Amino acid sequence: MQLKILTAIADVEAGQWNALPGTGNPFLRHEFLAALERNGCVGEQHGWIPRHLVAIGKRGQLLGAVPLYLKDNSYGEFVFDWAWADAYQRNGLRYYPKAVVAVPYTPATGPRLLIADGADRQLLATQLIQLAQEWSNSERLSSLHCLFTDPCDTQTLEQAGLMLRLGCQFHWRNQGYRDFDDYLDSFSSRKRKKVRRERRYVSEQDIELRVVHGHQASDEQLQVMSDFYRTTFEKKWGYPTLNLGFFRDLATNMGHQLVFFIAYKGQSIVAGAICLCSDDTLYGRHWGCYQDYHSLHFEACYYQGIDYCISHGLKTFEPGAQGEHKISRGFLPTATWSAHWIAHQGFREIIGRFLQQETGAMRDYMEELSEQSPFKEIQAA
Repeated sequence: MQLKILTAIADVEAGQWNALPGTGNPFLRHEFLAALERNGCVGEQHGWIPRHLVAIGKRGQLLGAVPLYLKDNSYGEFVFDWAWADAYQRNGLRYYPKAVVAVPYTPATGPRLLIADGADRQLLATQLIQLAQEWSNSERLSSLHCLFTDPCDTQTLEQAGLMLRLGCQFHWRNQGYRDFDDYLDSFSSRKRKKVRRERRYVSEQDIELRVVHGHQASDEQLQVMSDFYRTTFEKKWGYPTLNLGFFRDLATNMGHQLVFFIAYKGQSIVAGAICLCSDDTLYGRHWGCYQDYHSLHFEACYYQGIDYCISHGLKTFEPGAQGEHKISRGFLPTATWSAHWIAHQGFREIIGRFLQQETGAMRDYMEELSEQSPFKEIQAA
């Protein structure tokens, strides 16, 4: 077996990569990662430099892979370590560059250690983690961070000695609802009326929502949705890294997994939400509008997605990072995890103590938020 570090996802044959367990997650598809690289959404100009790890068998078969990036900033990670970087700087140390195992700009939980069926998972996972650490040391990187890890990888990384960090998102779970009204029947009366009122506001403004998959989208629709993404980032968060070429690429190569909820007023598009889906989960990613309309954000970003999950039999809806306002609409506090290796022993101990304190505070925060659930009966997160 050979362990290699690749500078482009194109160096791996797409069929082999997509045969690895875990690539049912749309963000881990070869097509998604290649679209980022092919359209200049990652690279030196954005501080996401591909350094993917792979394990190759003696017959040339792909046995394992890890999507890894060399980072010279913390942009687009959604697990915030700017305070760590600041502490390094104040002590005359360099925090950047660092290594990150993640999907760029994507705060969605998923596998990070992709191991082929039939392979020795424990052995390969251990070797790939060791390769990541050895490479980080050889490059004199400050740290290695694995973000939004699924339960299996979280456990594996903790056993390998990485420190865990607890985060919180707000996810929706399908309890076998027949339709949206059946879903609302599980709400308390006051919360149910609020949601129905918000949906009514949208229809009273003569706005129609249409579900359009990527392979169905016209180029005009793709251009508008790309523009929504760009303008929202420019107004709120700064620098947009995804571009029209990227969205066109996804529409062509992942058309069934790219989902748009597009709001029309007459013949004009006025707003829209961009999602991706797997066989069991819908992932909300981006939103934009040309003009503010009462409750349209809630309709396009949440209620349309819930409707979609119910009608398509999806189990989970992850609408993205942050947002306590999601709780009253049925998205409950859900744990997310990341794993961290710090090269500097002194800072490793300091950060370890910080993470212990932060974890306790985060658990208290999630427990308090759970009491705000709109459901008549408590649902398991």
